[in-house]
Amino acid sequence: MEAVLADAREAGADGFVLGGDYALFGPFPAETVAALRRLEGARWIRGNVDRWSAHPDQVPEDELIQGAIAACRSAMDIDVVAELGALPEQLVSDETRYCHASPISDVRSFMPQPGDDDRELLGGVGEARVIFGHTHLQFRRLGPGGVELINPGSVGMPMDGDPRAAYALIDRDGRLELRRVAYDAAVSVAALRERFGDVPWATRSARRFETGEA
Repeated sequence: MEAVLADAREAGADGFVLGGDYALFGPFPAETVAALRRLEGARWIRGNVDRWSAHPDQVPEDELIQGAIAACRSAMDIDVVAELGALPEQLVSDETRYCHASPISDVRSFMPQPGDDDRELLGGVGEARVIFGHTHLQFRRLGPGGVELINPGSVGMPMDGDPRAAYALIDRDGRLELRRVAYDAAVSVAALRERFGDVPWATRSARRFETGEA
């Protein structure tokens, strides 16, 4: 995250839209949220794991995910967990809709190749551009009706085979650039193992940090 913020600021960024899933599966849950809160004027939306952390009864029946949720909740102030769970699901700005997975869901999302459910996932939105995350796969393509579909990728855990942090930069004229930023993933892996040991979710996260693969 620090590497991405530095890269964005060097490129002239003066504002940020944060796409959700802030504090799960990494070594620094509370520290990450605290750092993001220092971004003046940043706009936040909620991700599915923010919802799950705030509402453990909604977590899927998956021991790995449940273990990660429990660790995240224990590492953070419960009021912060609740605040993240109460963030808005979407926002619209400059003919662009920002959502975590799709306009109709925080867990069902678009893929790099067109899918039969693309029109359903758009939910009839009227914006020319939809920016989303969730799958940790950086791509851009056109969807039904010529809507531009953009996934900036994941800052903390890319899963497209490239371990560099991923994000998107939008200039004042609306031009968008997909960017990648190298960082020392070994530091994150070491911190993760030191803080959480070799539990299944932390072991999987460490592998993803190192390889950029799901």
